[in-house]
Amino acid sequence: MDVVVEGHPDRGYRRLTLADRSFIQAGLAMRPPLSIRSIAAELSVSASTVSREIRAHQVRHWDRSHYDAEIAHYRALAARPRSRPGKLEHPPLRDAVVSRLNNRYSPQQVAGELTLLFPDDPEMRVSHETIYQALYVQSKGALRHELTVEKALRSGRTTRIPKSKLPRRSSRPWLEGARLADRPAEVEDRAVPGHWEGDLVVGPGNSGIVTLVERTHRFTLLGRLPGQRDSKTVTDVLAGMIRDLPATLTRTITWDQGAEMAEHAAFTIASDCNVYFCDPHSPWQRGTNENTNGLIRDFYPKGTNFNEITDDELTETQRLLNIRPRRTLGYRKPADMINELINGVALTT
Repeated sequence: MDVVVEGHPDRGYRRLTLADRSFIQAGLAMRPPLSIRSIAAELSVSASTVSREIRAHQVRHWDRSHYDAEIAHYRALAARPRSRPGKLEHPPLRDAVVSRLNNRYSPQQVAGELTLLFPDDPEMRVSHETIYQALYVQSKGALRHELTVEKALRSGRTTRIPKSKLPRRSSRPWLEGARLADRPAEVEDRAVPGHWEGDLVVGPGNSGIVTLVERTHRFTLLGRLPGQRDSKTVTDVLAGMIRDLPATLTRTITWDQGAEMAEHAAFTIASDCNVYFCDPHSPWQRGTNENTNGLIRDFYPKGTNFNEITDDELTETQRLLNIRPRRTLGYRKPADMINELINGVALTT
């Protein structure tokens, strides 16, 4: 979108940049949100420019719409005339991208893994911006009809959740000696594997699953709850999930202060894996697990009754999560990295 820069007649027209659009998104996310006129004044453009920009690039996510700066920018770039064929018109590259999107890779993960697999073949590499354009710009986005998944992208939060102002919960006896301050210092920097974060993802009918994610390699385990969420049931399922892992990969688990882990002491005796609890109302202290639960909700939206999900479906979800290349791992896959660790332990014992 070309805009006239108010107060700068000598500069004529310019295009909104990604930084401009990011400012618009941040302004709308504030509480209360900045007005359109305030945003326009900061960017030195007209209010009508900002208003048109917001209206033109609304993205629908579940039951609401919002403005996303990156997607808006990709759309704007894709709308410009192109003088050469798009990269995704190369059939082998297109097939590689579509197959990974169908395995629920994000565009960034697709681009990252292809760079690793084809370092010397530029025709088999593509930027994540190009994939976003092919998904979101309908006039050129023929990728969508080739996907078997309903939604190739998921929307994350636009701002960090502020620290809760709710009062501290009353003292709970099972927390003594197991608070975050009591956790070994080695957990914090993620250098030592075997430290996990856990939580429940719940649904109606007292249904739910236990989710565990390893902090160093982002390897995820999922366990079904048999229609009950009491502490003994949860800790029994948890013990079964880690039973076959080497002791070096089950050092600690970090949880929130939910009563479902009140019997963690018995779990620790049975598994030799210590449990530690976050501060009240502080989900960011288990940020890896919170992010993983968001990925799981991409498979199972809120309202899903987990009593109706088959074991095979849950196993397939776990597999898909663990074969995704992760940017934080240099686009390696959690499954590959955890298998290397397990095989290494087996060779030394």
